[in-house]
Amino acid sequence: MCTWLKLWTVRVSNNLYPWQAGLWQSLAGRSQQAHAYLLHGPAGSGKRALAEHFAQFLLCKAPQSEQACGQCSACKLYAADTHPDLARLEPEEEGKGILIASVRALVAKILQTSQQGGRKVVIVEPAEAMTTGSANALLKSLEEPAGSTIFLLISHQFSFLLPTIKSRCVLQVCPLPSEAESVQWLQQQSELSEEQCRTLLALASGSPLNAQKLLHVDVLAIREQVVTGVKQLFKQQSSPSDLALAWAKIPPELLFDWFCQWAQLILRYKISEDESQLGLPDMGVVLKHVAPRAPLALLLETQDWLLEHRQKVLRRAPLRADLLLEGLLVRWQALLPR
Repeated sequence: MCTWLKLWTVRVSNNLYPWQAGLWQSLAGRSQQAHAYLLHGPAGSGKRALAEHFAQFLLCKAPQSEQACGQCSACKLYAADTHPDLARLEPEEEGKGILIASVRALVAKILQTSQQGGRKVVIVEPAEAMTTGSANALLKSLEEPAGSTIFLLISHQFSFLLPTIKSRCVLQVCPLPSEAESVQWLQQQSELSEEQCRTLLALASGSPLNAQKLLHVDVLAIREQVVTGVKQLFKQQSSPSDLALAWAKIPPELLFDWFCQWAQLILRYKISEDESQLGLPDMGVVLKHVAPRAPLALLLETQDWLLEHRQKVLRRAPLRADLLLEGLLVRWQALLPR
């Protein structure tokens, strides 16, 4: 899963993406709205845009055909990002946790009467950024929201959420679109060939939105640098410490995404010997060479280590990046016994 790209700023477009028609119907088409929804799924699947679109619909004074009218006072306030009955709960700094103080301030706000005389809507993103304390502080409001308040929680890491949070929400999974849908959409947004779109999608773990962001990042050059480094590592031409230093400016989330994928591909090929399981061609030959030679127990141990430390990276745990990368590469090099 590609997680290192910045997924939102203060506001993103609230236009729905083509693959969200069914999701929208399941939300807007309800005969009675729930008091809390949890939109969860892979990063880059369009959850924020869906939540924003839904928020405007819920606040609209004259919705038409399951869409916000776009003309009423509520829609105009929403478009200007000044609607007094719309609140957003998010970390004060990207990558940090949502503070208890922020939750308490929100709870105090939603206890007040709606200024527009309608619903109040709260968007929480990312919901997994809530600490145990801040999540517990929100529980009562989720279970018994004040007035006509509706919570829209967005989560890219569903497994990180407390069960008590999940149980108080209507769960709405937001999957990635099919590869065909993604390629078609990417081609409409760019001048890329179908093959280039498929490569970007693979690097973005299937997310067309993250693939689009990769257009503005020199990710293909980064990928080439990392693949070359891995080959040099196995040939004893570069040491783990040398590569850790050379990769110091590469987002660790990106590196862990790729190495987790590669470990999984090695394991699949080791079991199936199916070359279609080797992923992108740039690493396919390397993975095919390593698979029969890597001790199974060591491969499984390495995969567990990668997954464990990937979670720490995603949680922004206080880790020294250089030592983390060096540890990764030492384990990776050991997969190919000398």
